[in-house]
Amino acid sequence: MSCLSVACSAVIVLFGAVCSVFIFCEYLIYYAAILQCGWPGIDHGAPASERSADGQPEPEVLRAMVLSDTHLLGAVGGHWFDKLRREWQMERAFQTALALLRPEVVFILGDVFDEGKWSSPKNWEDDVCRFQKMFRHPSDTELVVLVGNHDIGFHYEMDWFKLQRFEKAFNTTSTRMVTKKGVNFLLVNSVALHGDGCPICQSVEKQLHTLSRDLNCSLLQNSESRIIREYCQDAWTYPSTTPIILQHYPLYRVSDAGCTGRDAAPPEERHLLFREKYDVLSQEASHRLLQWFKPRLVLSGHTHSGCQVLHDNKYPEISVPSFNWRNRNNPSFILGSFSSSGYGLSKCFLPEESTVIALYCSTGASLLFLLPLVHCLWMRGLFRCLILCPISKHKFL
Repeated sequence: MSCLSVACSAVIVLFGAVCSVFIFCEYLIYYAAILQCGWPGIDHGAPASERSADGQPEPEVLRAMVLSDTHLLGAVGGHWFDKLRREWQMERAFQTALALLRPEVVFILGDVFDEGKWSSPKNWEDDVCRFQKMFRHPSDTELVVLVGNHDIGFHYEMDWFKLQRFEKAFNTTSTRMVTKKGVNFLLVNSVALHGDGCPICQSVEKQLHTLSRDLNCSLLQNSESRIIREYCQDAWTYPSTTPIILQHYPLYRVSDAGCTGRDAAPPEERHLLFREKYDVLSQEASHRLLQWFKPRLVLSGHTHSGCQVLHDNKYPEISVPSFNWRNRNNPSFILGSFSSSGYGLSKCFLPEESTVIALYCSTGASLLFLLPLVHCLWMRGLFRCLILCPISKHKFL
């Protein structure tokens, strides 16, 4: 084989290798990561044989995917390449998760946008269109979006226009109860839980008080007490199970010092004290939510890091890390199996961005090493052809 043929073969091999690395890093790596995830089982509190012996049917199981803090970059602060890269990563991760896991409902715990709090009407429409494209989903999967501080502003920036714009875009109200397969999910506008009497705060607290009354009446619907029956006669009826609270801000905790795991905050940040009404809810608002609803689980976002906390030794809270590679090297989301009598949770980690960068860098380094060699072979083969061609012509004559 001539040097020219070797050089051509080497070019083809190098081109194929580069294409293979690109396809793996931009498509297949998400399948490799998410294929390792699976839906957790549920601890119902009693063996299935005992429930069937008592004539209790198996409760329906709802499969829900929970993610947070997507932070789609806006027109003001987002560099075009950063925006393109992060949104491609989130779109591929989300679409791959839908294809492989097929959840029945997806919850996004706020901070959908990065600049929603100051977006112009035109920029807001553009951001919503991009979100709808990235997080498109089949008709048998419901997408439920909660409000965060970057969507409507912190408490001092929040107003009715921004809140109603968000609610219209996602066809929702910021505080409500969503019931699926006997499971009550309480969606809370935690940005409005400052307790200072602002108009939006008053409205949200009134809604929460009504929902608390309706839910407590549902839990007591079989009571024979005349006082309870009179108190609950016009209450809305929900399944008689304690709710799962979904909100953007975490409940009050001093810091992330007790948080562990690969998705926890970096060690140097875990002991930083949280600010009430900025990093976490106030102690008063947290206590009120727990006493009004006595949730069996709280899921929150905002901190961009994972954490598991047990409030008052009986109310578990899971902080869901950011879904955006811009905020952390190893994004993840929660897979939850929920029923009226129990739940199970597992985490699904996405590819680490450092892995993708390392693959591209190693490929680039290999090219830098091999390209001069291929060039040398190519030039050597070309030089030999130029020399041999006149000789061949002379022999033929």
